[in-house]
Amino acid sequence: MGGDDKDGYYCSICGGIPPDKITTKRVLIDGKETGIDHLDWIFEEVTKLRPPDDAALTEELMKRVREFNYVPTKKGDVYAAALLAEYKKQRI
Repeated sequence: MGGDDKDGYYCSICGGIPPDKITTKRVLIDGKETGIDHLDWIFEEVTKLRPPDDAALTEELMKRVREFNYVPTKKGDVYAAALLAEYKKQRI
């Protein structure tokens, strides 16, 4: 690994992000591991809201996920179902 706090860290071989510095969580969406940026923060924020039901929970998850991640329009329902399942697996 090359770099430091000032310059940023990078792989000295390929120049990319070193594996130990990757913070993007992965969720299985439509059979493929998909990176979701800020997922832990999103889950924490949604937990604070205490949504009354799964529909409200899913809406809040998707609203926040879309702030930091591209969600293909045609895959919105698939993302929503996968994120709800992941949330429940981790939080409930």
